[in-house]
Amino acid sequence: MAYKSDLEIAQECKMENIQDIAKKIGISEDDIELYGKYKAKVDYNLLKTTPSKKGKLILCTAINPTPAGEGKTTTSIGVADALAKLNKSVIVALREPSMGPVFGIKGGAAGGGYAQVVPMEDINLHFTGDIHAMTAANNLLAAMIDNHIYHGNSLNIDPRRITWRRCVDMNDRQLRFVVDGLGGKANGTPREDGFDITVASEIMAIFCLASDIKDLKARLARIVVGYTRDGKPVTAHDLKAEGAMAALLKDALKPNLVQTLEGTPAFVHGGPFANIAHGCNSIMATRMALHLGDYVITEAGFGADLGAEKFLDIKCRMGGLKPDAVIIVATVRALKYNGGVPKTQLDSENLEALEKGIPNLLKHVENITKVFKLPAVVALNAFPTDTKAELKLVEDKCKELGVNVKLSEVWAKGGEGGIEVAKEVLNLIENGKNNFEFAYDEKLPIRDKIRIIAQKIYGADDAVFTAQANKQIDELEKLGFGKTPVCIAKTQYSLTDDKDKLGRPTGFKITVREVTVSAGAGFVVAITGSIMKMPGLPTVPAAEKIDVDENGVISGLF
Repeated sequence: MAYKSDLEIAQECKMENIQDIAKKIGISEDDIELYGKYKAKVDYNLLKTTPSKKGKLILCTAINPTPAGEGKTTTSIGVADALAKLNKSVIVALREPSMGPVFGIKGGAAGGGYAQVVPMEDINLHFTGDIHAMTAANNLLAAMIDNHIYHGNSLNIDPRRITWRRCVDMNDRQLRFVVDGLGGKANGTPREDGFDITVASEIMAIFCLASDIKDLKARLARIVVGYTRDGKPVTAHDLKAEGAMAALLKDALKPNLVQTLEGTPAFVHGGPFANIAHGCNSIMATRMALHLGDYVITEAGFGADLGAEKFLDIKCRMGGLKPDAVIIVATVRALKYNGGVPKTQLDSENLEALEKGIPNLLKHVENITKVFKLPAVVALNAFPTDTKAELKLVEDKCKELGVNVKLSEVWAKGGEGGIEVAKEVLNLIENGKNNFEFAYDEKLPIRDKIRIIAQKIYGADDAVFTAQANKQIDELEKLGFGKTPVCIAKTQYSLTDDKDKLGRPTGFKITVREVTVSAGAGFVVAITGSIMKMPGLPTVPAAEKIDVDENGVISGLF
């Protein structure tokens, strides 16, 4: 049987005018800025001028990603539609896709099947230009650094210790390391430089964590761009850059309102990457959703060891948020892959491999329920190849931890397929045990915080630090940057820092090779393994299949 593509399903949807979507959550025409008929930005002053519904916050996370697919975004959207079917006032708050992965490995990131946000093509491509604005703000600061050096360098910036890199929203390994300023004195000072992907930049993290324009500007001012020749940090404020950067981001900061296929309001705003940036929908959009809806479903990027940990330890801490329930998404196929089954053989029943792979799910369940002490449900994303015996095995193992498993069929059935998960979420909110706490005290020394995350969340024996990392930590603590949350950049594919170690490994250590400060975002970044802030394109990029016809109709986008 041939299935319709996500794009075909999205293009068949008869969308409601975005003004009507806004009305569903009490937003008037005066409070939105229209981007055509189906997209709008919402004035963040609504947070001050209208009464809050103080909605319930539901976090959607998952097991470690695999090529077999898990479906976090799809589940978030489908369960939101299911809650709407149960006559609840619900809003879904999602991360914004990044064009690099869209053209690279994903081909799209707006949900899937009959659980999508639309207009899907716009959301996956330029959308409302937020990420372009971040790119411009980032590169304005980069230009002002080099311009300052060119015009006499009164701040005494050491060109060898500039930490601020340029960025672009595209997977482009060629730009990781560059030398610029060549061609003589008129073209600047030659130095080593490089590009990060915009969505892994500190600008993205600042954007997502800012509570308003004033806070945005203050965070931008605190950005450390490099160091002087005598080792003192140089900030964006020293370069008088924060005002102009905030001006570029002013409109981007307003949350983007769109809709699901079933007409549920959706805020799609900020988010990737769950490594360096922090990987969650913006605080601004999440707060607005909680302000306007009774229930809010939001997602965090990658597996629960990355996205959910950062959502809970960084975003909730900074935003004063407390989740009411957590959905952990898994698939039988992905668990069999974790148990050692090749991608090509996942369609056959294999209880032995499933048993080997289930511990990956159980570790994430334990983290949510025992480390963070939140009530959780496992949403098992259904595939036609799943057998009754396989589904029962997952259910039995989760029950041992006191967590229910509910079958999610949102890909095939939309909101109707998410009713069981939605009912369990409502049950958890009303009756679940919720003693939410952070994984660590942010005032602890940097090494202790990293160790706690490595041991508690990843299951490592210890964290070890390279000589470079130790030197950097000592310097950061001396400069007063030690008492902040820690954002660990690690492979998303494994609980370890080695992408090939699947399941639930034991007896391993996490190696921290570099530690930097994102002073504007308000955290320290610990880089492990081979993580880079600029991904490359795969052998066959998704871009090869994407096209547009003479009528402007896009094809091949997932």
